[in-house]
Amino acid sequence: MTKWYDASVFYHLYPLGCTGAPADHLSGEGGNGFRQLMEWIPYLQDLGFNALYIGPLFESSSHGYDTKDYRMADSRLGTNEELKTFISACHHAGIKVVIDAVFNHTGREFFAFRHIMEEKEASPYRDWYRGVSFHCQSPLGDPFCYEAWQGHWELPCLNLKNPKVKAYIFETVRFWINTFDIDGLRLDCANVLDFDFMKELRQETEQMKEDFWLMGEVIHGEYDRWVNPEMLHSVTNYALHKALYSAHNDHNYFEIAHNIRRLAKNGIELYTFTDNHDEDRLASKLADKAHLKPLYLLLFTLPGIPSIYYGSEWGIEGKRTNTSDKALRPAITAAEAAQNSNELTDYIRCLIQIHRENGEFHRGLYQQLALTNRQYAFARYGVEGVAITAVNNDSQPSQVLIPLPICGARAKDLFTGNEVPIQHNCLDIHLEANSGTVIKVWDALMDGGLPLDKEDLSPEQMEELLGDMGEE
Repeated sequence: MTKWYDASVFYHLYPLGCTGAPADHLSGEGGNGFRQLMEWIPYLQDLGFNALYIGPLFESSSHGYDTKDYRMADSRLGTNEELKTFISACHHAGIKVVIDAVFNHTGREFFAFRHIMEEKEASPYRDWYRGVSFHCQSPLGDPFCYEAWQGHWELPCLNLKNPKVKAYIFETVRFWINTFDIDGLRLDCANVLDFDFMKELRQETEQMKEDFWLMGEVIHGEYDRWVNPEMLHSVTNYALHKALYSAHNDHNYFEIAHNIRRLAKNGIELYTFTDNHDEDRLASKLADKAHLKPLYLLLFTLPGIPSIYYGSEWGIEGKRTNTSDKALRPAITAAEAAQNSNELTDYIRCLIQIHRENGEFHRGLYQQLALTNRQYAFARYGVEGVAITAVNNDSQPSQVLIPLPICGARAKDLFTGNEVPIQHNCLDIHLEANSGTVIKVWDALMDGGLPLDKEDLSPEQMEELLGDMGEE
């Protein structure tokens, strides 16, 4: 059965940057960030987004990932009551809300770390952190050593094998659900989190809220190690993120096709994106900005749960430096976002509508139909028919002959609504330079429906279907 997250299109906001919050708390003044964020909701509705990933949200010392208090909204953004109001308004607008969960490490101002600094060996929290030793000093002058995330000593690593730490975190998640009614978590640094901890988190959250979603930040590795019935529902698809822009820069669609073939067979649904608060903007990574349209068409029609990082819907640029991510996290108001809307924004609005209205893109089976360095076509299967995507990354128009995977009786262009002729069970598609299209095909033999996703198929049906498709 398809869950809400399988049919979602996410918008990603980094709230401290988006609202122009101070870099730290030195001013001692509260902020009005949540009131600013309220103004984004009509904008997201207009574009068609039905899910929001936002964070970090809780009291921290600087960038948000050095948590000071997990149960208090970052005062630079506002109060707990204002956060509650914001999430309630999102829900009223039909937008699910997933927040950042930073459980690998805390900031040095977190109560447990402060207590160790004050009481040393006598602190009952001495085992809340990994590698604590009182036989040495940290580089920051603490009277003890500890493990720090990637050598950043302001981010001491929590000991997620400690039952008391896990109990505190699980109660924190319960507090977030009961107080703010969040719909899921994006687990920061999931690639280094303890697997047993994530399994217990899955068990706990399943009891807290129906269809609660767990998505992890994982950059490298075999994603099904994290995504399975016992652990996480999804992880960040960094492999596809890299393939999307490099395949266009190199005019090499084989890179994307290989990536999808490898991942599509394990049946997991990954969180797909083109950029985020840690990665250079897509418009800064592409050698030719004309590739924005075919790339976004792929993002919204290939397997995965698509996400857009704020500002990228109108092609904003930005690159990180060796010392700062500030250029990736600019202050932008909702009014400025509306003013910056352009042809690319309108195109993405159309893609969101196509993605949401066609179940083929919600866990639908994938099949490659045609592939060259510069042209690529594939099918996604659903209960109502088959959606076929065709893209061209060449600077010249191209004619692409696409064999239909079913005996198509009718075909329709989902952008224009026009009927598309079928000849000899093939589509002969003209693609303009740096463009693409999506065509829906119906088959009279599909009366009664085709299974929506692999979970609805028996092993025998799956083997038979993939055999008919010519899958490896």
